[in-house]
Amino acid sequence: MASPSPPAPQSDRAALLKAFDEARTGVRGLVESGVSSVPALFVHPDPYASAPLAPPGVSIPVVDLSLPAPLAAAAAAEAARSWGFFHLVNHHQALGGVPEDYPARALAAVRAFNELPAAERAAHYGRAMPGGVSYSSNVDLYRAPAASWRDTIQIAFGPDRPDPARIPAVCRDEVLQWDAHATAVGRAVLGLLSEGLGLGSSRLEAASCLEGKVMVCHYYPVCPEPERTMGLVPHSDPGVLTVLAQDAIGGLQVKQSDDDGTSRWVDVKPVPGALVINVGDLLQEPLGTLVLGGDHLISYRVVRAVSEKLGGPVDIFHLDKYPDVYDCFEGNIYSHASSFVSRRLLQKLGEGVNGVCVS
Repeated sequence: MASPSPPAPQSDRAALLKAFDEARTGVRGLVESGVSSVPALFVHPDPYASAPLAPPGVSIPVVDLSLPAPLAAAAAAEAARSWGFFHLVNHHQALGGVPEDYPARALAAVRAFNELPAAERAAHYGRAMPGGVSYSSNVDLYRAPAASWRDTIQIAFGPDRPDPARIPAVCRDEVLQWDAHATAVGRAVLGLLSEGLGLGSSRLEAASCLEGKVMVCHYYPVCPEPERTMGLVPHSDPGVLTVLAQDAIGGLQVKQSDDDGTSRWVDVKPVPGALVINVGDLLQEPLGTLVLGGDHLISYRVVRAVSEKLGGPVDIFHLDKYPDVYDCFEGNIYSHASSFVSRRLLQKLGEGVNGVCVS
């Protein structure tokens, strides 16, 4: 392992960040330039030291949509209570309209965009979201202590639809199709959770916000020193529900905490044909004792130890989010906005949630 690079002075760091951003080719551009080590901007001090790894065999629960509805609802509610994450299987058969070749086609199309020549990608690069679409590297590039090894297409699908012409042509049809399919999956999962919690099948959807959605397509280029950086730092999702499609390479980890406060990172290995569901902060916070049996938020991260032979992994996060809150995902601004919306969510649920007080 190479020796850690000394931290750059703030003025030098700002200049390096600006130069990286203005190159408009992202982390993929660094790889294309032939870097043989992780640049200092991307180095995370002890990125894997926050908690130990869980032993082999520990994994998130599986919810099978081919089960009778009451059993699937009970399984979803229990998975939400105990983990906040679960694999969803047999959604193609249960939901009917989701083709067997999705999300694989969408993942392949996102990869195809990120592997276009640099000049073609650069034409789409920018931090604003005209028409509800952006392509950039690290949305928090200028705020985070260290950048992460990824590039991202972000598309806001609600409440206003994006301008399709702004979506790169090489992946346009596929991500538009995946939005429709992921929305159907999200609606089905909210129904299961609502039923499993004894609220009736439509209560959570009616009280929350399926009209507000964002699709986040992450591409993690091959890394010369994966032990020195991260694909996605530990965080929780500031929304209601996340439907995650991951490729076969993996790298997702979920932090599991025991009652005594002991934490460990659990590998979420890809399951063929499965999606990953994450119960977001806006459900976890107001329904903490009911949904999760506690008041903690579920943290996850993406680690990547990939070789040149494997190529760059791809994830697509489809978040059902509360409009105007997702964009406040920073410090106290997000915390206060999240708490406000959580109270509104509980007020909508009303007496359907026993033992919870709204102030």
